[in-house]
Amino acid sequence: MAISTILTGLRNLPIVLATAAGLAQAAPTPNCSRTYTLAYHEHGMLYSKALDQGIDKDVAEEMIKRSGCKFTVTVMPRARIWALIESGQLDFSMSGITNPERDKFAAFGWYLFNKYYLLVRKDAGVRSIDDFQRRQDLSLGTIRSFRYSERFNHLADALRAENRINEVVNHEQLLGMLKLNRIQGIIIEPFNYSQVQQRELSELTNLFESDDPSVLHGLIMSKRSLSPEDQQQWRNIIDGMRRDGTLFQIMRKYFGDRQAKAMTTF
Repeated sequence: MAISTILTGLRNLPIVLATAAGLAQAAPTPNCSRTYTLAYHEHGMLYSKALDQGIDKDVAEEMIKRSGCKFTVTVMPRARIWALIESGQLDFSMSGITNPERDKFAAFGWYLFNKYYLLVRKDAGVRSIDDFQRRQDLSLGTIRSFRYSERFNHLADALRAENRINEVVNHEQLLGMLKLNRIQGIIIEPFNYSQVQQRELSELTNLFESDDPSVLHGLIMSKRSLSPEDQQQWRNIIDGMRRDGTLFQIMRKYFGDRQAKAMTTF
């Protein structure tokens, strides 16, 4: 490379650095002029109220720290969270999945990617998801307002039409009902239960996987209380956490490296 070319590049370097600094300063940041509201729901490794810890809390606390904004944080049932998000009385919640109905009132910032499975008692003698659906003597336990991947949404809707669904508030109730054989199956995700509970369940149940692709989970934002510009600024924070590896580091606290990478790569 010619010396004159190098010197020209060095002379232009301050201009390049000044431009980059200007762009960084101009990047939009969340409006911190008010205190925001955020709610967790109890859901295995996502959040445990008794331990006050979980994946959702780790993600939310990092997001709040990066934003510099003040938050009021509560814990409530999932069905109530969706109702308050829709009305605009709640700004944020965590680990939500979308569908056409929710898209009308909620926006999302994705941070998690995983599959759903059907967990069935071994003594039910079930050999497949279709087998479970055909068996009129079997019931499925679900949580109010929960939706899943396409195959499992179809299963839950079909069983609901046959009065074979037992709806409860949280996964702890489902686990108790499964142990007592009041229900024979549950639709689960990898983080629904603690590692101790998962070992216990492995002795009691079989796991069935569908052909459905993994489903994105993310920060839930109320379209009624947050403008599209506000939503994008919060989404930028979540995206930054994924790009710089923070989300992977959070997930590897709860899973091995391989699974943590799979759940944060999309």
